Amino acid sequence: MATMDIHEIRDYLPHRYPMLLVDRIVEIEADRIVGVKNVSANEPFFSGHFPDYPVMPGVLIVEAMAQTGGVLVLKSIPDRHSKLVLLASVEEAKFRGPVVPGDQLVIEMAITTKKARAAKMKGTAKVDGKVVAEATLMCVLTDKATEKKSVEEPVTQLA
Repeated sequence: MATMDIHEIRDYLPHRYPMLLVDRIVEIEADRIVGVKNVSANEPFFSGHFPDYPVMPGVLIVEAMAQTGGVLVLKSIPDRHSKLVLLASVEEAKFRGPVVPGDQLVIEMAITTKKARAAKMKGTAKVDGKVVAEATLMCVLTDKATEKKSVEEPVTQLA
């Protein structure tokens, strides 16, 4: 089990403010990771979602889950600096409760299937120990030099 601070996370992920949605990794194992997103009232999306009742958009919760899983996938790749992890599919996404300013989102992702170019992960996002979101995500690895390939490129199916 290891931890990573924001500087180490930035070494793995190309995302930067305001799209970097993982603040800390608190646990990391071979096929499992736990990350944290501290949700601040200063998040730029709260000004429009919703001004009188700020709620973190579900799509950004899924993105935080994908970024957390991306760190896990890249951790096991020796040439990770030359790779990008791209979100390929979202399945069975469910949202169980709102995430609001002041919440700490604890994201747990586990790899269920892994191939050379793709990984499938199941995960949950919790606030105060209660599940607020869950989803199965698939990501693909691509070379940074070829990152502008069409999104229509076929993806290897994972069982």
